[in-house]
Amino acid sequence: MSDSEGSDRAGAFFGRRKGKRLRPSHDRLVQTLLPALRVPLGAAPAALFPGREDHPTWLEIGFGGGEHLAAQAHAHPDVNFIGCEPFVNGMAKLLAVVEQDRLENIRIWDEDVTDLLPTLPDACLDRVYILYPDPWPKRRQRKRRLVSDETLVELARVMRPGAELRFASDIDNYIGWVLARALRSRHFRWNAARPDDWRKPYAGWPGTRYEAKAIREGRVPSYLRFSRV
Repeated sequence: MSDSEGSDRAGAFFGRRKGKRLRPSHDRLVQTLLPALRVPLGAAPAALFPGREDHPTWLEIGFGGGEHLAAQAHAHPDVNFIGCEPFVNGMAKLLAVVEQDRLENIRIWDEDVTDLLPTLPDACLDRVYILYPDPWPKRRQRKRRLVSDETLVELARVMRPGAELRFASDIDNYIGWVLARALRSRHFRWNAARPDDWRKPYAGWPGTRYEAKAIREGRVPSYLRFSRV
């Protein structure tokens, strides 16, 4: 897709799809393991996990190197996980952990999440994570931000009533951006009752490498939680 402003789609992926050349072991996993774990368009999440159809399904959008997703899969073996990440190098890192740790409760979408969401059935997700997405800080780029009014409508459609949306960022402007859109949405309720509810990490939070870098550089993360009403 062109980087021209007129072609920007809200929430679409605009970053690099590949960085350094993959090491041979990672390239092998992309060729062999990824096809077995890739989410087919139009598939119901429950159908992706034979024998686990009645288990809850959590979605992580933009899992980076996969450390949070893998930690959650370990901590919640009774939950089915779908991870979305179009950056090949990060996706390959997760594949290596999946193979090494024999994680059977993870499936992967390695393209733009805005192509996947419209194909998911209604009310099929029990939790959604959006952790440290690209903030697109320049004013002319902000329409590229993942969280938009349109994306929230689509997320509300695929989330069950009572399902939770978790958004974390170290960019104050993006936190305000998300709050403004979530608070004007009739589909979500902000769960915070006191400041510590967004200053403290989520219970059982394993952290991410990006978060550690942000803290080292003096940026303060915020952790938002919204319930699907």
